[in-house]
Amino acid sequence: MVIGAFFSEGGVAMLQSLTKFDKMSDETARMILVDDWSQKVGRMKKWLGRDEFKMDSRIAELEGLKMLLLSKRDFLLRMLENPNLLEHESFTELLWAVFHLTEELASRVDLNQLSDADYHHFTGDIERAYTLLILEWLTYMIHLKEDYPFLFSYSARTNPFNPEARAEISG
Repeated sequence: MVIGAFFSEGGVAMLQSLTKFDKMSDETARMILVDDWSQKVGRMKKWLGRDEFKMDSRIAELEGLKMLLLSKRDFLLRMLENPNLLEHESFTELLWAVFHLTEELASRVDLNQLSDADYHHFTGDIERAYTLLILEWLTYMIHLKEDYPFLFSYSARTNPFNPEARAEISG
């Protein structure tokens, strides 16, 4: 339930925003949009293990990402305080990665005037958060598919990796 609240409150928007920094976003989406949900997590872990992501903090607007993450900061802090998350180590790791990225972005005076070292650092932070976010989202989606098909139906229709996603049910 806590993980569901995370994705409803901001996790999906974070995925959409971080995807803009993925130089291979079409390939990432192709890997995720395959119909067989039961195979997605394993396939993505294998793909991620081969270091397939090509993130670049220069190709999208860091200021927009900063504003999104700052708008979710209080919510993220409340989630970190939740004792139920102790049993979800990978989700807690995701929250720390997102919180760290938020802190790094918030601490820069001008995100349009960064050094090469800062851009390199942000690329690593974005990749870490994106990777963990994708894996948690896929795990959550499989959980919904197995245990809550009515929630899965909506989440699958509004898949953040599908550029044609719509909440409306067609045909």
